[in-house]
Amino acid sequence: MRRDTSESIYADLAARADALSALQAKIGHGKDIDGWLEQRGLADAKHLWQVLQIEPGWEDALEAVLRERLNALELARLDDALAWVADGASPPGRLAAYSQAEGASVAQAPGDALLAKIRTSAPGVARVLADGLHGVRCRDTLAAALNERAALGSGDSFVTPAGHRVSAQGVLFFAPDSELHGVLARQRELTELAGRIDAARAAAHAARSALDAVERDLKDRQTTWHQESLALASQQRRCHDLELELVQLRQAAEAAARRRSQIAQESDDLAAQHAQGEEHHGALASEIADMQSRLHDEMAQRDTLRHVRNDAEVALARSREHLRAAERAAQEATFAERSCRDRLAEIGRRREGLGVQVAQQQTLLSQLTSERQSIDWTPVEEALQRQLAERGAAEQALADARHHQEALTADIRASDEARLAAEQKLDPARAKIQEMQLKEQAVALAEQQFTEQLHEAKADLAALPDALKAWGSARTLPGEIERLAGAIAELGAVNLAALDELAQTAERKAYLDRQAADLTEAMTTLESAIRQIDRESRELLQQTFDTVNENFAKLFPTLFGGGDAKLVLTGEEILDSGVQVIAHPPGKRNTTLHQLSGGEKALTAISLVFALFQLNPAPFCLLDEVDAPLDESNTHRFCKMVQDMSGDSQFLFISHNKITMEMASQLIGITMPDPGVSRVVAVDIAEALELAVDTELAT
Repeated sequence: MRRDTSESIYADLAARADALSALQAKIGHGKDIDGWLEQRGLADAKHLWQVLQIEPGWEDALEAVLRERLNALELARLDDALAWVADGASPPGRLAAYSQAEGASVAQAPGDALLAKIRTSAPGVARVLADGLHGVRCRDTLAAALNERAALGSGDSFVTPAGHRVSAQGVLFFAPDSELHGVLARQRELTELAGRIDAARAAAHAARSALDAVERDLKDRQTTWHQESLALASQQRRCHDLELELVQLRQAAEAAARRRSQIAQESDDLAAQHAQGEEHHGALASEIADMQSRLHDEMAQRDTLRHVRNDAEVALARSREHLRAAERAAQEATFAERSCRDRLAEIGRRREGLGVQVAQQQTLLSQLTSERQSIDWTPVEEALQRQLAERGAAEQALADARHHQEALTADIRASDEARLAAEQKLDPARAKIQEMQLKEQAVALAEQQFTEQLHEAKADLAALPDALKAWGSARTLPGEIERLAGAIAELGAVNLAALDELAQTAERKAYLDRQAADLTEAMTTLESAIRQIDRESRELLQQTFDTVNENFAKLFPTLFGGGDAKLVLTGEEILDSGVQVIAHPPGKRNTTLHQLSGGEKALTAISLVFALFQLNPAPFCLLDEVDAPLDESNTHRFCKMVQDMSGDSQFLFISHNKITMEMASQLIGITMPDPGVSRVVAVDIAEALELAVDTELAT
């Protein structure tokens, strides 16, 4: 069983037990009776119902028979009750008392007697129960009791589980009319709850222990995961260093290739010089020898780079084949160098043709220069000046239109404020109209009731106005009507049981007054708790608002590279007011968020979301294409902020932006080969770099 479930069961049982204990503790207590018992040292006296247990279903029967004696106080000596009358201070209400009689002989109760269904933890009260339940026998239904009442002796009676009593010549129906109702059932439920609470407490303790063990295991696993993450980060940094070293080696290989191309070009130049004349043959031969020496040095340097590359291949086994391909490409370049010498003659012929083309282009250039000097640029400049003037006028008109729009906005705002003020002034008048309408409806209902009463009394409606005028003031009519109604009621039959009913009603009223006092006290406690909750909620909400506002004011300039932003409450009471976002990007004087662009709105929303996220950072944060409306500079700032916050939380984001992908530590590709079917594609950065190198070498 889960810990929260076990603790919830335990809390429910404990709350139920506390509620039942509170109800049991209130029985027989009141302001007057408590003071009276305290004066006589009976505040802690045990009640009779506290030592009784009855079979389930017969609680009402025992309450109907014993009534107030069920709440009798236990006295050490019954003669002590004489002092209550002797000192002239009788109990403030009905009060029963008993004393235990140890060793008193009690006759065996018959099987259908109510006494046989009772068990007690105090043997000394057996005589008290025998006296109070003498002659009371049990029947399951009222019909069975009525059918067998002829067999009852004098003073005997039947009682049903519902509490109805049947004597030989009478029936007394039971109805719960005192606070003692249900006391035995509650006492039995408290006994059962005690056992269930112990079991629930043990279960909650076991669940709590299991949860602690799970939390310790989780903490150990988190520590292991953290260590493995550090090791993985170290390996990733090592891979990055190796990749950088590989890039450097590739750059060195490219430099060697460029140098070889330069050597080839120089060889071409030497071959061209050799074709110009035999007189320079000696100088060209010596220069060729020098170039061959330099080529030998370059080849030695290339061999050195090859050894360095072989060392790098030990750490990067997968790049060895690519470097060997580069070596073969270098050999092919050497062979190509030899073939280029054969193309020297052809290049010489092409050079002569290019000389002819250069002469033609120079002639054409001189013609175009003369034509350009002959063109008159004055109309073009005048047209440009006119367009600039028109643009300045348009910008001025646009500025005037914006000022006019701001003025109209201010007028609309003033009109709205005036309208709200007028509506507030109209509210009292509307309330007055509604009040008068309600009074009119009440008068109409009263008129209808009086008309119906007159019809029922068969009064002469035609003579009624003259009679009212002859009576005098109409204000005295209600009092006279009440007096006459009272006089008519007094003429009825005299109720001889009125005094008893008055006493019972007074007792019932006292009981209800106590209940009302308890309810008033409970309401006061609840109102105090509500005020405390409101106060604490207001403080916590204000602290949360201030923290989020501070974070928002810090994050907004970071994402925008300047500007300011804040949160403002729209009302005086924080529990009922709303929140307004005010944001001013750098270089803008906007009045509402609607005037911001899509990217600015996205950055403002990101700032607010991250401000809320920093209030209580979670271990994980999922972002779904939040960088879609951002340009390159804003994307860089967004990525920088995510990197700064990734020290406390792990960010998982969905993106199509290359800049955001470069920031990620791990990439997972998602493709949709078929409509509605997504597939995960693994993305290996090292393999992608190798593929890029292969492509470059192949070209």
